[in-house]
Amino acid sequence: MFTDLRLSVALLTGAIGMVLCGVLSIEEAYEAVSWKTVFLLASLIPLGLAVETTGTAKWIAEQVLEVVGQMPIWVIQAAVALLSTFFTLVMSNVGATVLLVPLAVNIAIGADADPAVFALTVAIATSNSFLIPTHQVNALIMGPGGYRVPDFMRAGGIMTLLFLVVMMLMMNVVF
Repeated sequence: MFTDLRLSVALLTGAIGMVLCGVLSIEEAYEAVSWKTVFLLASLIPLGLAVETTGTAKWIAEQVLEVVGQMPIWVIQAAVALLSTFFTLVMSNVGATVLLVPLAVNIAIGADADPAVFALTVAIATSNSFLIPTHQVNALIMGPGGYRVPDFMRAGGIMTLLFLVVMMLMMNVVF
């Protein structure tokens, strides 16, 4: 907790330590791996890369923002938050942030809004990944918990809406 060690490295070190100390056999460790989760996360990497490199992400962002471009600032900000939430479901949150911040800044400038608020909106909204188990944490609990995608959509839909409402309220109260 108090180091800059990545979580994945810490977990792998713990797993290797458990095998080396005899707490788990290698067979038990292998059986404990949720291979559905591994393949789910592995398939998201090329999907996010394809959406990013083909220009699909930029095109979708431009189309959505073309629709809401003449509306009040808070509606445009909400559209940027929804777009960020959508992109974080199909690509990494870092990739979505890097992709959408320049677009959000340009939109804010064009709408005479504060570009920093729009950039922060993207940065926060790309953490809103409760809807489907594409985030690593959600995917890790899916198998052992016996959850299915509809379970995530039911609980995650409420969490996603709550996240967006609280984020929009706080962003506009604070800034």
